[in-house]
Amino acid sequence: MPVQQPRARLRQQRILRAAAAVFARRGYGDAAVAEIAREAETSKGGLYFHFPGKEALLLALLDHTAGLLRGKVQTAMAAQADPVARAEAALQVLLRTFSRHRTLARVFVLEAAAAGPRFQARVDAIEQEFAALVRTELDLAVASGRLVPQDTDLAAQAWIGMLDGVIRHWVSSRDRNSLESRYEALHALLLRIVGAWPAPAGAGAATARKGISA
Repeated sequence: MPVQQPRARLRQQRILRAAAAVFARRGYGDAAVAEIAREAETSKGGLYFHFPGKEALLLALLDHTAGLLRGKVQTAMAAQADPVARAEAALQVLLRTFSRHRTLARVFVLEAAAAGPRFQARVDAIEQEFAALVRTELDLAVASGRLVPQDTDLAAQAWIGMLDGVIRHWVSSRDRNSLESRYEALHALLLRIVGAWPAPAGAGAATARKGISA
Protein backbone atom coordinates (compact mmCIF):
# COMPACT_ATOMS: atom_id res chain seq x y z
CA MET A 1 0.00 0.00 0.00
CA PRO A 2 1.22 3.56 -0.72
CA VAL A 3 1.35 4.45 2.99
CA GLN A 4 3.74 1.54 3.60
CA GLN A 5 6.17 2.39 0.81
CA PRO A 6 8.11 5.11 2.66
CA ARG A 7 8.32 2.81 5.69
CA ALA A 8 9.61 -0.01 3.53
CA ARG A 9 12.25 2.24 1.99
CA LEU A 10 13.40 3.42 5.41
CA ARG A 11 13.59 -0.19 6.63
CA GLN A 12 15.61 -1.19 3.57
CA GLN A 13 17.99 1.71 4.11
CA ARG A 14 18.43 0.73 7.75
CA ILE A 15 19.20 -2.85 6.74
CA LEU A 16 21.72 -1.69 4.13
CA ARG A 17 23.48 0.54 6.67
CA ALA A 18 23.63 -2.42 9.04
CA ALA A 19 24.97 -4.69 6.28
CA ALA A 20 27.71 -2.17 5.43
CA ALA A 21 28.74 -1.96 9.09
CA VAL A 22 28.84 -5.75 9.54
CA PHE A 23 30.59 -6.41 6.21
CA ALA A 24 33.23 -3.81 7.09
CA ARG A 25 33.66 -5.13 10.63
CA ARG A 26 33.56 -8.89 9.97
CA GLY A 27 34.41 -9.16 6.31
CA TYR A 28 31.87 -10.44 3.81
CA GLY A 29 32.79 -14.09 4.28
CA ASP A 30 32.35 -14.06 8.07
CA ALA A 31 29.33 -11.76 8.15
CA ALA A 32 26.16 -13.49 9.33
CA VAL A 33 22.63 -12.55 8.33
CA ALA A 34 21.60 -12.86 11.99
CA GLU A 35 24.17 -10.24 13.02
CA ILE A 36 23.06 -7.90 10.25
CA ALA A 37 19.46 -8.30 11.40
CA ARG A 38 20.45 -7.46 15.00
CA GLU A 39 22.40 -4.43 13.81
CA ALA A 40 19.35 -3.28 11.85
CA GLU A 41 17.08 -3.94 14.86
CA THR A 42 14.90 -6.32 12.93
CA SER A 43 14.33 -10.07 12.73
CA LYS A 44 15.92 -12.42 10.22
CA GLY A 45 12.47 -12.84 8.74
CA GLY A 46 12.11 -9.07 8.42
CA LEU A 47 15.48 -8.90 6.66
CA TYR A 48 14.64 -11.77 4.30
CA PHE A 49 11.37 -10.02 3.44
CA HIS A 50 13.42 -7.28 1.75
CA PHE A 51 16.57 -9.18 0.75
CA PRO A 52 16.66 -12.91 -0.02
CA GLY A 53 20.18 -13.38 1.30
CA LYS A 54 23.65 -12.02 1.94
CA GLU A 55 24.49 -11.93 -1.76
CA ALA A 56 21.45 -9.80 -2.52
CA LEU A 57 22.40 -7.50 0.34
CA LEU A 58 25.88 -6.90 -1.04
CA LEU A 59 24.63 -6.30 -4.58
CA ALA A 60 21.98 -3.87 -3.29
CA LEU A 61 24.64 -2.11 -1.23
CA LEU A 62 26.89 -1.70 -4.26
CA ASP A 63 23.98 -0.30 -6.30
CA HIS A 64 23.04 2.02 -3.42
CA THR A 65 26.64 3.30 -3.31
CA ALA A 66 26.64 3.85 -7.07
CA GLY A 67 23.39 5.80 -6.89
CA LEU A 68 24.70 7.94 -4.03
CA LEU A 69 27.86 8.75 -5.98
CA ARG A 70 26.01 9.32 -9.26
CA GLY A 71 23.71 11.98 -7.82
CA LYS A 72 26.52 13.87 -6.09
CA VAL A 73 28.77 13.72 -9.14
CA GLN A 74 26.09 15.04 -11.48
CA THR A 75 25.41 17.97 -9.16
CA ALA A 76 29.10 18.85 -8.82
CA MET A 77 29.77 18.60 -12.55
CA ALA A 78 26.79 20.79 -13.40
CA ALA A 79 28.34 23.61 -11.37
CA GLN A 80 31.44 23.74 -13.62
CA ALA A 81 31.80 25.39 -17.03
CA ASP A 82 35.27 24.07 -17.86
CA PRO A 83 35.36 20.41 -18.98
CA VAL A 84 38.60 19.65 -17.10
CA ALA A 85 37.07 21.16 -13.96
CA ARG A 86 33.99 18.96 -14.48
CA ALA A 87 36.17 15.86 -14.68
CA GLU A 88 38.07 16.94 -11.57
CA ALA A 89 34.80 17.62 -9.77
CA ALA A 90 33.65 14.06 -10.41
CA LEU A 91 36.76 12.58 -8.82
CA GLN A 92 36.76 14.94 -5.87
CA VAL A 93 33.17 13.99 -5.11
CA LEU A 94 34.17 10.31 -5.08
CA LEU A 95 36.96 11.07 -2.62
CA ARG A 96 34.76 13.21 -0.40
CA THR A 97 31.89 10.73 -0.34
CA PHE A 98 34.07 7.75 0.55
CA SER A 99 35.93 9.88 3.09
CA ARG A 100 32.64 10.51 4.88
CA HIS A 101 31.35 6.95 4.49
CA ARG A 102 34.32 4.78 5.35
CA THR A 103 32.29 1.61 5.80
CA LEU A 104 30.91 1.99 2.27
CA ALA A 105 34.43 2.59 0.98
CA ARG A 106 35.68 -0.60 2.61
CA VAL A 107 32.81 -2.66 1.23
CA PHE A 108 33.21 -1.15 -2.24
CA VAL A 109 36.99 -1.52 -2.69
CA LEU A 110 37.80 -4.53 -0.49
CA GLU A 111 34.85 -6.70 0.51
CA ALA A 112 33.24 -6.86 -2.92
CA ALA A 113 36.44 -8.27 -4.40
CA ALA A 114 36.74 -10.80 -1.57
CA ALA A 115 33.13 -11.89 -2.12
CA GLY A 116 33.87 -13.24 -5.58
CA PRO A 117 33.98 -12.37 -9.31
CA ARG A 118 30.25 -11.60 -9.57
CA PHE A 119 30.57 -8.77 -7.07
CA GLN A 120 33.89 -7.51 -8.39
CA ALA A 121 32.28 -7.35 -11.84
CA ARG A 122 29.58 -5.06 -10.42
CA VAL A 123 32.24 -2.78 -8.92
CA ASP A 124 34.16 -2.78 -12.20
CA ALA A 125 31.00 -1.78 -14.09
CA ILE A 126 30.40 1.11 -11.68
CA GLU A 127 33.98 2.30 -12.00
CA GLN A 128 33.75 2.14 -15.79
CA GLU A 129 30.62 4.27 -15.67
CA PHE A 130 32.56 7.01 -13.92
CA ALA A 131 35.56 6.54 -16.20
CA ALA A 132 33.21 7.14 -19.15
CA LEU A 133 32.04 10.40 -17.56
CA VAL A 134 35.64 11.55 -17.18
CA ARG A 135 36.49 10.50 -20.74
CA THR A 136 33.56 12.49 -22.13
CA GLU A 137 34.80 15.65 -20.42
CA LEU A 138 38.38 15.07 -21.55
CA ASP A 139 37.11 14.60 -25.11
CA LEU A 140 35.35 17.96 -24.87
CA ALA A 141 38.52 19.53 -23.51
CA VAL A 142 40.53 18.18 -26.45
CA ALA A 143 37.90 19.30 -28.96
CA SER A 144 37.91 22.83 -27.54
CA GLY A 145 41.71 23.07 -27.48
CA ARG A 146 41.79 23.01 -23.68
CA LEU A 147 43.94 19.86 -23.88
CA VAL A 148 46.30 18.58 -26.55
CA PRO A 149 45.08 15.54 -28.54
CA GLN A 150 45.60 12.36 -26.53
CA ASP A 151 44.18 8.96 -25.68
CA THR A 152 41.37 10.16 -23.44
CA ASP A 153 40.18 6.64 -22.68
CA LEU A 154 43.61 5.73 -21.30
CA ALA A 155 43.76 9.02 -19.37
CA ALA A 156 40.32 8.43 -17.83
CA GLN A 157 41.30 4.88 -16.85
CA ALA A 158 44.47 6.24 -15.25
CA TRP A 159 42.47 8.82 -13.27
CA ILE A 160 40.04 6.21 -11.96
CA GLY A 161 42.86 3.74 -11.29
CA MET A 162 44.79 6.29 -9.24
CA LEU A 163 41.69 7.18 -7.28
CA ASP A 164 40.93 3.52 -6.61
CA GLY A 165 44.48 2.96 -5.40
CA VAL A 166 44.35 5.92 -3.02
CA ILE A 167 41.00 4.83 -1.56
CA ARG A 168 42.13 1.20 -1.27
CA HIS A 169 45.31 2.19 0.61
CA TRP A 170 43.38 4.53 2.90
CA VAL A 171 40.87 1.84 3.82
CA SER A 172 43.33 -1.03 4.26
CA SER A 173 45.81 1.05 6.28
CA ARG A 174 43.05 2.38 8.57
CA ASP A 175 44.57 5.85 8.13
CA ARG A 176 42.64 8.27 10.33
CA ASN A 177 43.33 11.26 8.07
CA SER A 178 40.58 12.37 5.72
CA LEU A 179 40.73 11.26 2.11
CA GLU A 180 39.97 14.85 1.15
CA SER A 181 43.34 15.89 2.60
CA ARG A 182 44.98 13.88 -0.19
CA TYR A 183 43.19 15.72 -2.97
CA GLU A 184 45.66 18.57 -3.53
CA ALA A 185 48.57 16.21 -4.20
CA LEU A 186 46.37 13.88 -6.26
CA HIS A 187 44.95 16.85 -8.19
CA ALA A 188 48.42 17.88 -9.39
CA LEU A 189 49.15 14.34 -10.57
CA LEU A 190 45.83 14.09 -12.42
CA LEU A 191 46.50 17.31 -14.30
CA ARG A 192 49.99 16.17 -15.28
CA ILE A 193 48.57 12.99 -16.79
CA VAL A 194 46.47 14.96 -19.28
CA GLY A 195 48.90 17.87 -19.68
CA ALA A 196 46.38 20.39 -18.38
CA TRP A 197 47.19 24.02 -17.77
CA PRO A 198 45.24 26.35 -15.44
CA ALA A 199 41.57 26.76 -16.33
CA PRO A 200 40.67 29.82 -18.44
CA ALA A 201 39.46 33.07 -16.90
CA GLY A 202 36.04 32.65 -15.37
CA ALA A 203 36.69 28.98 -14.64
CA GLY A 204 40.01 29.28 -12.82
CA ALA A 205 41.29 26.79 -10.30
CA ALA A 206 40.05 28.82 -7.34
CA THR A 207 36.61 29.22 -8.88
CA ALA A 208 36.47 25.55 -9.82
CA ARG A 209 37.57 24.50 -6.36
CA LYS A 210 34.95 26.69 -4.77
CA GLY A 211 32.26 25.16 -6.96
CA ILE A 212 33.45 21.63 -6.25
CA SER A 213 33.41 22.23 -2.51
CA ALA A 214 29.97 23.85 -2.44
